[in-house]
Amino acid sequence: MTCTHPLDRPVWASLTTHHEPFAAGGPLARRYRAEYNVFAGQADESPEALAALGALVGPGEQVCIAQAMPVTVPAGLRVHKSLQGVQLTAPAALEVPEGAEPLLVLTERDAPEMFALAHLTEPGPFAPRTHALGRFLGIRIDGRLAAMAGERFRLPGYTEVSAVCTHPDFRGRGFARRLTAAVTAAIHQRGERAFLQAWKTNTPAITLYQSLGFKIRAEMNVRVLVRATSD
Repeated sequence: MTCTHPLDRPVWASLTTHHEPFAAGGPLARRYRAEYNVFAGQADESPEALAALGALVGPGEQVCIAQAMPVTVPAGLRVHKSLQGVQLTAPAALEVPEGAEPLLVLTERDAPEMFALAHLTEPGPFAPRTHALGRFLGIRIDGRLAAMAGERFRLPGYTEVSAVCTHPDFRGRGFARRLTAAVTAAIHQRGERAFLQAWKTNTPAITLYQSLGFKIRAEMNVRVLVRATSD
């Protein structure tokens, strides 16, 4: 499969544009620095690009590849985990549901709680400074961070809605729906289009996003790569 759209390689498109300050690597392959997240990408499937990608992974490290085309594993690396996802894009107009609880812009002061909530609920990889990649909104109940959603990959014309999660104590109140819609609306207000990604098996999340008007654009191949022990 040939890459025909920047969203086919969203990690690479992000790291070579808006998120270049968070990148390590060069002209053929890049990864986010470990404090931001585990994702990496390469320009294409050429031997040179794959070799450059492999060189970014040291002993004991891992990177996550997410792309629409099949993943070719660079020499010296092996697949630690293989997953399938779907990528959805938002409609041009989206209504933000009303709610009694205010939607708060989360800041650096909220980072420890954001990290803890993400690791409890596992919406996807979330590193100590993932929150710095974009704008995050949250809902607090009695001082506790009950739910959040924010931005991750950003490339010209598009920003990803990510880390949509709700603490188990506060599920069933529509928080994920409100936050997803609000983050999406803010992306559209600055002239970009929102997209998001979910595990293919996460039917409840996909159903939620589709109920907001998101449509599946592509299936995504996700591979966690580590350095082979024999290397």
